Amino acid sequence: MEKEKVLQEVQHDKIEFVDLMFCDLYGNLKSVTISPRELEDCLDNGKWFDGSSIEGFTRIHESDMLLVPDTSTYLRLPWPRHEKNAARIICDVHEPNKAPFEGDPRFILKKVLERAQSLGYRYLVGPEIEFFLFRSKDTRAYHDTAGYFDFSPHDFATDLRALMVSTLEQLGINVEMTHHECAPSQHEIDIQYGDALKVADNTLILKQAIKTVAGDEGLHATFMPKPIYGVNGSGMHTHQSIFSEDDRNLFYEKGDKYNLSSLAYHFLGGQLRYIHEIAAVLCPTVNSYKRLVRGYEAPIYICWGQRNRSALIRVPKHSEGRERSTRLELRCPDPSCNPYLAFAVMLAAGLEGIADKIKPPSPVEEDVYGFDDKRLAKFYIKTLPSDLEEAMEAFKKGELVRGILGEHAFNKYLEVKLMECEEFRRTVTDWEIEKYRNL
Repeated sequence: MEKEKVLQEVQHDKIEFVDLMFCDLYGNLKSVTISPRELEDCLDNGKWFDGSSIEGFTRIHESDMLLVPDTSTYLRLPWPRHEKNAARIICDVHEPNKAPFEGDPRFILKKVLERAQSLGYRYLVGPEIEFFLFRSKDTRAYHDTAGYFDFSPHDFATDLRALMVSTLEQLGINVEMTHHECAPSQHEIDIQYGDALKVADNTLILKQAIKTVAGDEGLHATFMPKPIYGVNGSGMHTHQSIFSEDDRNLFYEKGDKYNLSSLAYHFLGGQLRYIHEIAAVLCPTVNSYKRLVRGYEAPIYICWGQRNRSALIRVPKHSEGRERSTRLELRCPDPSCNPYLAFAVMLAAGLEGIADKIKPPSPVEEDVYGFDDKRLAKFYIKTLPSDLEEAMEAFKKGELVRGILGEHAFNKYLEVKLMECEEFRRTVTDWEIEKYRNL
């Protein structure tokens, strides 16, 4: 959408608040609100803000930074403020000299997408986003006792998901499917497959929208990967494929056993090879690794297969005539990740696989969850890092992820995540108190 069109839309929609949105290095949504009378100047010259106050951005003596609105992301918000209309525009972050800020997660994804585009590729993704709904922010009490795919046309959970979908559609986020997940009070919403940058924008906004709708109904939504011990955690399985500029699915090849092209196999091989060093971006919290344990369909085994949900990468089957849907599903990301950084490292690993013609190992079509250590060794199957500290060790040594994030973002991410590991190491948990307080 061009500048003049945005200004016309603002007038037509009777907008009185414009939110300029962006995110920090760790995926937290940020915004500054301006009046419509300031919008034209903002579209021409950007909006200055204090970058030193944003986690992972600049130091205090380098604080001035510039928000540059992406006019294609203008949207009227479905929530009036004091009966006045509001809109949002997603922004890129620039340096004072107007150059893109290298630590901006959106810019990091754009750089990898530009590399893919130079090779004639479009990267498409579709995340399946899981979350829990609790009765309040201060408790983890379930709001329902339903299970996987349970349905009642008039129950509260079904009605609430319908309201969430309606709200997301108003935000321009097309939803492919929604349903109740395995654990009580756990739900899933699948975003429509599309170009990675737009889907990353939508994933960021979706989380805020879900929290808002839940809050209006007196509930608390959390995208924490493992909020409750003993039940399934929340993942963000992500479907992905490479399309050509003339809209052909380059992952598809007729006659192959899995209907995959050599490009798809190399992409798959790259992701498996680099998964250890990108795990800290896909599963970025101490809590992420409480989800990645045996016994809960957690994708901890570094292998691939078709229809095999115990594998790290799954090749979903498709119906005859739906060759465009040929794709790879990476199952380890969780919804606590920064979607811009997650899609960036996923694509980068795949592109390395294509460039180096990395051949993946043989597929595994058995239930890997039932393998003992001897059988895992027989199939040369390794596992994901067991905790964030182990993931950060692989991250720290990784040349691929350092090159994608750039020195600024890489070092900031490393610093904060190592601090998180140290805080967790020193923290006395409720479990420890219950276990040892009578010693």
